[in-house]
Amino acid sequence: MSIRDWPESERPREKLLAQGAQSLSDAELLAVLFGTGSRGISAVALGQGLLHRFRSLRELLLAGRDDCVATAGLGARRYGILQASLELARRHYREALKTGPALEAPQATRNFLIAQLRDRPYEVFCCLHLDNRHRLIAFDELFRGTIDGASVHPREVVKQALSRNAAAVILAHNHPSGVAEPSQADELITARLRDALALVDIRVLDHLVVGDTRCVSFAEQGLL
Repeated sequence: MSIRDWPESERPREKLLAQGAQSLSDAELLAVLFGTGSRGISAVALGQGLLHRFRSLRELLLAGRDDCVATAGLGARRYGILQASLELARRHYREALKTGPALEAPQATRNFLIAQLRDRPYEVFCCLHLDNRHRLIAFDELFRGTIDGASVHPREVVKQALSRNAAAVILAHNHPSGVAEPSQADELITARLRDALALVDIRVLDHLVVGDTRCVSFAEQGLL
């Protein structure tokens, strides 16, 4: 049966408009994004099948282009829709950081960094560059590594901070293992970066480590 033949209260788009997006299941949200089903199945059934095929919504959104294009019912167009939706969410979190001082919105900062870094298969070292009122100037990805680590060069961090005319920075990196606890190497590089940036009067306000479900703050842990 086509979704058009369903009771209006059960159709995903109408349900969203009447009750809000939070009332929809993952499969129903996918149905709204896709708009139509595929080869005799409804958009909701298609969403359910894809969630089963990829085991979870997260795994579906993280699936590579080639895998998605080769999956029946998904293909390049719907892969593009999913990636665009994911990027919009990331940009939404970035906009939240631009509304005021980063340190006055710690959860917004965490949400943004988790959205940006949690699902990377390799370690990424980034920097939030802030003005003298601690408002966001720019978010820059500075170094990429393997699953085990990234080589972070203080000279390049200082150079980028100066080019952004930053008065302060918040450092951030992810742990692909999913464990957010800072390592001894993390503590050492943080101290080096703090000292290097202090020479040009740029403060390191925090260093955040992103894991699978947590974002650990050096400042809150007394490590800065």
